[in-house]
Amino acid sequence: MSASQTSDVPTLLVKIFGKDRPGITAGLFDTLAAYSVDVVDIEQVVSRGRLVLCALVTEPTVASQGELRATIHSWAESLKLQAEIISGTGDNRPRGEGRSHVTVLGNPLTAEQTAAIAARIAETGGNIDRIFRLAKYPVTAVEFAVSGCETEPLRTALAIEAHTSGVDVAVVSAGLHRRAQRLVVMDVDSTLIQDEVIELFAAHAGCEDKVAEVTAAAMRGELDFEQSLHARVELLAGLDASVVDKVRAEVRLTPGARTLIRTLKRLGYQVGVVSGGFTQVTDDLKERLGLDFASANTLEIVDGKLTGRVTGEIVDRAGKARLLRRFATEAGVPLAQTVAIGDGANDLDMLNAAGLGVAFNAKPVVRRAADTAVNVPFLDTVLYLLGITREEVEVADGGEDLLH
Repeated sequence: MSASQTSDVPTLLVKIFGKDRPGITAGLFDTLAAYSVDVVDIEQVVSRGRLVLCALVTEPTVASQGELRATIHSWAESLKLQAEIISGTGDNRPRGEGRSHVTVLGNPLTAEQTAAIAARIAETGGNIDRIFRLAKYPVTAVEFAVSGCETEPLRTALAIEAHTSGVDVAVVSAGLHRRAQRLVVMDVDSTLIQDEVIELFAAHAGCEDKVAEVTAAAMRGELDFEQSLHARVELLAGLDASVVDKVRAEVRLTPGARTLIRTLKRLGYQVGVVSGGFTQVTDDLKERLGLDFASANTLEIVDGKLTGRVTGEIVDRAGKARLLRRFATEAGVPLAQTVAIGDGANDLDMLNAAGLGVAFNAKPVVRRAADTAVNVPFLDTVLYLLGITREEVEVADGGEDLLH
């Protein structure tokens, strides 16, 4: 029977409550089968071992309806369950136009924060159709399926509420594209890794303070990225090339980085990095982590010494966005299917160009400009923004590792 055929047909909503155990769903429909009813809809939720099972079915003949009700109640009582049967007409009401997935991350996620997000969804004209927990560790992540309002105004409203309530919220449009294979491109310094690579090199050259001064000048807008890059790299002139191996060994991955990349690769995603740092480090990360793409600036080395210069194309703010587009073309992925992750102002063009831009523990100006912000120190929480559950990650990790 099609949806249009059930619009005016008398239906029964059968609700079962109680302690969950195997066989309840089969038992309910075995019982209903004796009355030749059609199944219109089913929904089941289990929380802390307690079951709520709802079955929307066509109404049986008038003569047998009373018998069906009595039989369902008797069956439920025999299993120490509760049953409620409600008469009505037709199917569930259609979902409203405009559908989005709203992912909320909290550490912890409080009732007050949840109430504020739900209230703002309602104020925007949205209806919450379903709520599903994605993860309980290392953060609590829940997903709201929302209909009745367009994605962009909902994202704007919830971004304001997220800042006010101190919770991370991502809003993406619902649709088949969310399940498509994608390209994920991330910044390196303070995103994929916990360090700033130029500072690691500067420590070996004994010029950390001078490098920090140039960085501060760039942050104040007195120097653009390319000027500051050349000024800082000049301070490394004369450093022995053997320092490259030392810096590689000192690099610390961000918590969750391996899990993020391993899971994405298992799902068929392609993953790349772009960096204002140096290929001497990003090439090593590409090999170690099994990345598909990597691009950065290159320190010039002559006669076993750093010259204080960089060679090749400069990877700056505009360069990162350009590389994102290049990687997408090479990967055969539409730009709308790309995800960019970064923390600094020089990531903004890339974040804005991507289908989904994620500000990871970012500066305020970046958080305001990005599609969504993650403010917990676990890079694998980005998986939840893509609708991937913690349980799926852990099941995949129980199998053979793809990365070593």
